[in-house]
Amino acid sequence: MRDQFEISSLLSADVDAVWVHCSSMKGVSQELWPWLRMTYPKGAESLVVDPFVPGALLFRSRLLLLGVFPVDRTDLTLVELQPGRRFLERSSMATQRIWQHERLLEPVAAGTRITDRLEWQGRFRGATAAFAVAVPVLFKWRHHRLKQIFGKA
Repeated sequence: MRDQFEISSLLSADVDAVWVHCSSMKGVSQELWPWLRMTYPKGAESLVVDPFVPGALLFRSRLLLLGVFPVDRTDLTLVELQPGRRFLERSSMATQRIWQHERLLEPVAAGTRITDRLEWQGRFRGATAAFAVAVPVLFKWRHHRLKQIFGKA
């Protein structure tokens, strides 16, 4: 059985500015910090590569709790990309049989609506249960950080 979570926020910045942030590992790090850090190799600062090859591995990342303690590993892979608007990540993880993250940016009168849709299924029961708690908490934190960075619309 798969678990799901969705969250949306209104930001008072234009879509282009939010996209630059969201499509960079620096931006990802700003959203996750201080609870989690994702490692990435030198030269992989952007999630947008040219040419884009759907399903091609971008890089392997370790997920570090509090920036120090390894808690998971992911092979970061985008399967769909609409630059400036949307990406769909389907990555292999050590703890998750299925990990899917869609991020959608929509221009609105006040700025940008950002939506994250997550779907996952653990490789074992405890992993599914842990993510059922961790994913909503982590993505609520990420949206809190986005509002701090760009302002709440």
